Amino acid sequence: MRLVPILLFVAITGGTWNHFSTLPVTHSVGINIAPKDPVQVNRSGLQPFSVGGYQITPAAEFSLEARVLSTEKYHMGREADLSPIDLALGWGPMSDSAVLNRLKISQGNRFYFYRWSDQPPIPPSDIVEHSANMHMIPADDEIKKRLGQVREGQVIALSGYLVRAQSADGWHWNSSMTRSDSGDGACELVWVKSITVR
Repeated sequence: MRLVPILLFVAITGGTWNHFSTLPVTHSVGINIAPKDPVQVNRSGLQPFSVGGYQITPAAEFSLEARVLSTEKYHMGREADLSPIDLALGWGPMSDSAVLNRLKISQGNRFYFYRWSDQPPIPPSDIVEHSANMHMIPADDEIKKRLGQVREGQVIALSGYLVRAQSADGWHWNSSMTRSDSGDGACELVWVKSITVR
């Protein structure tokens, strides 16, 4: 009979930890907590490499520090073989709670969505140029674990490559190469070599 209280305590403790470890991180308004634009250096001639039957071709070196606007994990579809998680990220004005508090942000089907009531908090072109949905391809299991622990509101710094992925049957998946596009094809496909959270 003593086992029941112990198991109950363990379940409650685990549930409490899980609840608080996944809560969004909040920030004061009026501060761009990730003020700098992503850094992209286009490269030609970087060697392709293989991952799980897919050929990955780096197109640019890529790094950024950004606020996590939303996260979405994927388990189905061949894209999930490479990228188990998408992060919607914001920098500059899209890292300021004064702006984000006036937007409704969501993700689904490998897209990132935002909407507002009445008037947008900043010009829509600034929303497009200072935020993006990024498909994350972890370079190893440790990076995969870290990506899976990222939560809304955290500021992350990551580096790696923007890539093109393809398979022998003709399937392909290409990264956007600019931050000014939107809609289908506008997401970045990121080979993540390093990630830190602050």
